[in-house]
Amino acid sequence: MKITDVKELQEKARLIRRGILTAVYSANSGHPGGSLSIADILAVLYFNEMNIDEKNPKWSKRDRFVLSKGHASPALYSTLANRGFFPVEDLKTFRGINSNLQGHPDMNKVPGVDMSTGSLGQGLSAANGMAISAKLDNEDYRVYCILGDGEVEEGQVWEAASSSAKYKLDNLCVIVDNNNLQIDGKVSEIMGEYPIEKKFESFGFQIICIDGHNIEEILSAFEVARNVKGKPVCIVAKTIKGKGVSYMEDEVSWHGKAPNEEQYKKAIEELGGAL
Repeated sequence: MKITDVKELQEKARLIRRGILTAVYSANSGHPGGSLSIADILAVLYFNEMNIDEKNPKWSKRDRFVLSKGHASPALYSTLANRGFFPVEDLKTFRGINSNLQGHPDMNKVPGVDMSTGSLGQGLSAANGMAISAKLDNEDYRVYCILGDGEVEEGQVWEAASSSAKYKLDNLCVIVDNNNLQIDGKVSEIMGEYPIEKKFESFGFQIICIDGHNIEEILSAFEVARNVKGKPVCIVAKTIKGKGVSYMEDEVSWHGKAPNEEQYKKAIEELGGAL
């Protein structure tokens, strides 16, 4: 499956957002804001960019994906469900006691999840290992890793970034979800991580800056990234937390809470129609 039509990819992103809201509402728990901000990126990754097979989730030659900001699991689960790794209906079991869809991704329980994540700052290290393994085995699969902009305050991110450059991991593509909000407020006011792109560049990355909600720009960025040789790539994607739901957009309060019934119905209506 490789969708190239921009409108079709926008439709996939819309469905991913609906799934995010359904999962979080059903659980009455979860992180909608930072899940909604990466829906467009995931739509392009899973329906255009990545070489994967939903009928064979453990295919050895598949591209790998690491959601380092693991609390955005509703986005990953909704993407995997819409891609066909498991039924979309399962999203309603999110965070249920007997559900495989835990609050953070578990590679041992959810088909399509390549790395268990949740402890912030650790995903890039795992992605490095996957990319190095591909190099050692002379495999041509690529590795993609999404980091949160608040997450890059973690020191391990920069230790890992040093390794990415040292080993010339040109099969690695890091995407920073730059929505400028974390649980405590604005990223710019908490640790002042800006300019994120200059910091990754100083660590030896090729930098691409895009609008993380513009499908054309996302497609172009991944095409450029595939052709970079001798160094890893970092795509800094400017996004809006809560994108697609008017009352959630750019509101830090929606980092980690679920909508009530009225709010859920309004969100679903805004995302394209009846429940």
